[in-house]
Order: sequence, then C-alpha cells, then structure tokens
Amino acid sequence: MTASTTRPPGPPATSEAPRAGGPPAPSGRGASRRRMSRRTTVRVLNVVSVVGGIGIWWLLALGGFQFPTPPEVVSKAVELWQAGTLTQDVLASLGRVLTGFLLGSALAIPVGFLMGWYSVARGLLEPWIQFFRTIPPLALLPLVLVLMGIGELPKVFVIFLAAFLACVISTFQGVVSTDRTLINAARVLGAHDGTIFLKVVVPASTPFILVGMRTGLGSAWATLVAAELLAAQAGLGYRMQQAQLYYDLATIFVGIVIIGILGLVMDRLLLLAETRLTGWQERR
Repeated sequence: MTASTTRPPGPPATSEAPRAGGPPAPSGRGASRRRMSRRTTVRVLNVVSVVGGIGIWWLLALGGFQFPTPPEVVSKAVELWQAGTLTQDVLASLGRVLTGFLLGSALAIPVGFLMGWYSVARGLLEPWIQFFRTIPPLALLPLVLVLMGIGELPKVFVIFLAAFLACVISTFQGVVSTDRTLINAARVLGAHDGTIFLKVVVPASTPFILVGMRTGLGSAWATLVAAELLAAQAGLGYRMQQAQLYYDLATIFVGIVIIGILGLVMDRLLLLAETRLTGWQERR
C-alpha cells in the first residue's frame, strides 16, 4: 500500500511573468506630463530672464549710464508710430530681410543637396562656397553699390548672400552626415537613388537645414542694419543712423529693441517649424 503525498498549495498561477530587473517603464501619460512640465519651466525662466534684463537696464540708466530708461524708449516708440515713421521703417527693413532670406534659403537648399549627393557638384562648387564664406558680405557692399547702384537691389543681394552661405553649409553637412547604414539598408530593400534621397536623405538633413536657416536669419538681420547704414532712405538701420547724428539715444534703442523682437519672433517660428517637421527626433 503506497502512501500518497500531498503537495503544499503554491501561489496561484499567473499568465504573465514578473518583469525582470528595474522599475516599470513609464507610461505615455507620465512622459507627456513631464514634457509639459519642462516646457512650462522653460517659459517661466524666459519670462524671468526678460524681466530681469529690463530691470538691469533700468538700474543702469538710473545709475548714471547714458541709457534712456525703458519708459522713455516706449514713449519714443509710440511717438514714432503715431507719426508713421516706425511703421514705414519696420516694413522697409522686414521686406528686405524676408526677400533676401527666403531667396538665399531657397537657393541654398538645392545647392547643398547637390554638393552632398554628387561628388562632381561638390568638387565644382565647394571651393567657391568656402571662398565666399570667409568674406563677410559687408566687405562686398562697396563693390555691390558700385555695380548695382543705391536702390533696393544691393541691400537685398548682400542679405541674400549672408543667408545663402549660412544655409548651404548646413544643408551640405546634413547630407554627408546621413547614416550610411540607413542608405545601405534601403538599397538592400531595392530602393533606387531617387527613393533613397527622398525617403532617407531629405528627412535626415531637415534638422541641419533648419539650423542653417536660423543661423542665416541672424546673419540676414546683421547684414541688413549695416547695409541700411550706408545706403537707404528708410529702414530701422537708416533711422538709427539719423538718430546718432542728433544724439537721440531713445530712437537708437527703439531700433535695437524692434530688430531684436522681430528677429526673436522669426526665430521662434523657425523653431516651431523644426519641432513639427522633425517630430521623430529625440529631444531633451
């Protein structure tokens, strides 16, 4: 007669094994909440920085530096706006910057793609790109004024050149930095050069292009002010030059602040476009 053994009751069986090692992965809602908190923190810091900068400016003006106070600058801006001068200058400068910047970027992107994708185009164009990149566009301004006169064309041309040289290098770098593994994998899957270029190279180069456009935008504004100082009848740079002759510091500060605000708004628009077009890219 055999004795029957009874097993002690064990824990109930589960259909899913326990996760090995480490804390559980964060949920999508938690990650989204953290990203929102990070953006809120950045915006608050932006506001604190702006308010602090204005406060330091105000203290310096009250402390003996030859600065107009913020209320004096605001008052002068209102006066120029009511006279129609500020609106005319802003439209003139903004039109020149947008025209030169958009034309320069529109040409820089295909040229950068050609240089990065085709070795023949790189060999023919790269020496000239590097040659003119080391020459400040403003150094060409006297020659441009002699050849093109003192109308709108020379101002737009030097802005175009500044934006083009900044953007073409970034686009070229984006193409040559494309991961070769992705290109080889696409070839193995039977993709042709055109498909690889459109589906792999262009998306991989987009962050570089947008960084180049942001850099070119800053160069365009810097070049604009110098161009208007030499040959213009309207514009923020021209107005600042005229104010300098009469030691009108408030008007000079109005021009500086307006240029900074316009440049910041345009840069934020490009940054928004970068976020929308490169949503697949990991960010901090």
